[in-house]
Amino acid sequence: MSPGSVAPVEMFLVATTSMNLTVPLLVGLAKLISGATVRWVDCQPDTCQRVYFANHTSHLDALVLWASLPPDVRSLTRPVAAKDYWDRGPLRRHIAQSFNALLIDRKDIKVHNSPIQRILSEIGDTHSVIVFPEGGRNDDGQIGEFKSGIYYLNKKRPELEMVPVYLDNMNRILPRGEVLPVPLLSCITFGAPMWLEAGESKEDFLRRAREAVLRLKEL
Repeated sequence: MSPGSVAPVEMFLVATTSMNLTVPLLVGLAKLISGATVRWVDCQPDTCQRVYFANHTSHLDALVLWASLPPDVRSLTRPVAAKDYWDRGPLRRHIAQSFNALLIDRKDIKVHNSPIQRILSEIGDTHSVIVFPEGGRNDDGQIGEFKSGIYYLNKKRPELEMVPVYLDNMNRILPRGEVLPVPLLSCITFGAPMWLEAGESKEDFLRRAREAVLRLKEL
């Protein structure tokens, strides 16, 4: 999530809940405004370590995807977010803590402390993560090319289950430039886990991962 992309979400939460944010309240709000139907296709909820990678069209994607997970899975799953935004001010820090967000410092990237290494260090042998490989939102509903982060996550930790997720209709619930969401029905589809294959190139893996999300769109 980019720093600018979450401002409307913050404004909505401020207007609705002031400083009294809790996990059950966030989950309830997400389900109320998204009306999301959750489907698991060739995949079942599990507390094993996973990287959930999804298309990105709305400010609310991370919240709704996180809230759609069963409680035991949700408690072990951390959305990746930008530290330069979420660590600025008590309200943003409070929201990030409610999400158990994994904050990445994008302004101080070093070889010995890369975002990928930080993520792997933070999740240890317990937590899963939610990422959006496109890097930014696509308002037209199309799925852009994937950046290399998920490839390096699986290369360094080949046992991680890489689970594709397709979020449908989220861009209409909170379009770009809007502050308050419009309650609509949406659908979240989880697909079959995949892994980096032996000898598979970065380009081939990223293409295969993107195609896995695209296939879910057609179901």
